[in-house]
Amino acid sequence: MAKILIFCETQGNSLKTVALEMATKINQYPGHIVDAVFIGNVPAEATTQLAQRGVNKIFSLKSSLTSYSPEGYAKLISSLVKENGHDYCFAGATSMGKDFLPRASSALKAPLASDVTNFIFEGDTFFGTRPFFAGKCLAKVEFKTTGPKFISIRPNALGLEGVCKESSPNVEEKQISLDSLRAIVKEVVKGTSEKADLTEANIIVSGGRAMKNSDNFKILHELADVLGATVGASRAAVDSGYAAPAMQVGQTGKTVSPSLYIACGISGAIQHLAGMRTSKIIVAINSDPEAPIFTKADYGIVGDLFKVVPLLTEEFKKLLS
Repeated sequence: MAKILIFCETQGNSLKTVALEMATKINQYPGHIVDAVFIGNVPAEATTQLAQRGVNKIFSLKSSLTSYSPEGYAKLISSLVKENGHDYCFAGATSMGKDFLPRASSALKAPLASDVTNFIFEGDTFFGTRPFFAGKCLAKVEFKTTGPKFISIRPNALGLEGVCKESSPNVEEKQISLDSLRAIVKEVVKGTSEKADLTEANIIVSGGRAMKNSDNFKILHELADVLGATVGASRAAVDSGYAAPAMQVGQTGKTVSPSLYIACGISGAIQHLAGMRTSKIIVAINSDPEAPIFTKADYGIVGDLFKVVPLLTEEFKKLLS
């Protein structure tokens, strides 16, 4: 029986879905004790969500921190893992998870498997799958050491389908003192967009160089608003100044795993495919019938995106109204 800790990241008062994905997947393998941990207060809705996913106990870690600190979070999580004897610590492979989890594993001299897209348990032994070489190959990950082990899971990779067991977790507050930190976050400036980050978005609408200019991205935003999606871009579009660097999907941008990825005017260069090939459904819109993106797409539309995208927007409005 393994003792497992899941780090729960929040956005405002909402729990990020990757924590629920991890809890759902782990509880497909009976016999494990699954705990969750929050830094700071636990949102009321999150407690209900985690109870529906079979979480045993919820820790609320209180300290002198008032905002995110990679060093501070690493110390808090590693301290809890060590004190409670957790065999595994899971976190989402988000910007935050990728930042502090290696520090936490290093503090305990523990191994780390990063950006895992699937896993199984055989007894207490973890076997994970993670892509490398831009997703061309899949590596099987197995830990050979005893003691705690750290794993980061790519958001949206596991999904929420599967066996869930109801539980009634207690919330335990723990006050942990932090020694002086070498760096302190003085201010966090929020982005203007209220939409989900690309790495966590369930639906993404992306544009390529064929968008021609930044103003034309308006039609993608209109479609995204109807679908509740986030807008992305290819490197060619970003390099041309049509989109902000934060919107870039690809090998040198963000790696995404949405349920639906709509590629508009994107040819399908290998660098872009590396960042979105794990999407569940890929829809490609391109005027070139020989575009490489069509070899990876589940559905393809050969046509002028400036005619096709507005038509899709209107049809989705009718369907979803």
